[in-house]
Amino acid sequence: MKLKGNVWKFGDHIDTDLIIPARFLNVSDEDELAKNCFADLRPDFAEKAKLGGIIVAGENFGCGSSREHAPIAIKAAGIHCVIAKSFARIFYRNAFNIGLPILEAPEANDLILEGDQISVDLVSGEIKNQADGSVIKAMPLPPFMRAMVECGGLVPYIKQQSKRRK
Repeated sequence: MKLKGNVWKFGDHIDTDLIIPARFLNVSDEDELAKNCFADLRPDFAEKAKLGGIIVAGENFGCGSSREHAPIAIKAAGIHCVIAKSFARIFYRNAFNIGLPILEAPEANDLILEGDQISVDLVSGEIKNQADGSVIKAMPLPPFMRAMVECGGLVPYIKQQSKRRK
């Protein structure tokens, strides 16, 4: 699985309230969540992210409450992947549950700039910066997690596995 996109940079400790502010949690419609993704932190994000992209962030991305709305908003906004130094555990799990690929790469936030175009290989964990040709290694996704992402998340993955067993 290979992904490409322009980089959206974020710092450390981006919590779920910054990803999708609590006032927008009264809806479960993905399009509505996407429109309000990072509404307080980067008001232009939702409109510009429609073109796709990859988030590169610092430590503890997705900390805060355990709302599944946060990775749903990011994915629905058009983001292909999130790369961070580290993730909050519940965000990590929720991202895979909804089919949003995420990678841990300790060097990425220090070496990749806002707007750079990068390609990401989820199998090898290789992140290539098209601007300067540099390559960063992330922890590759285990086969089971890749399969969940390819299916679109945990529920579609389980349904697919059930059909195979019949």
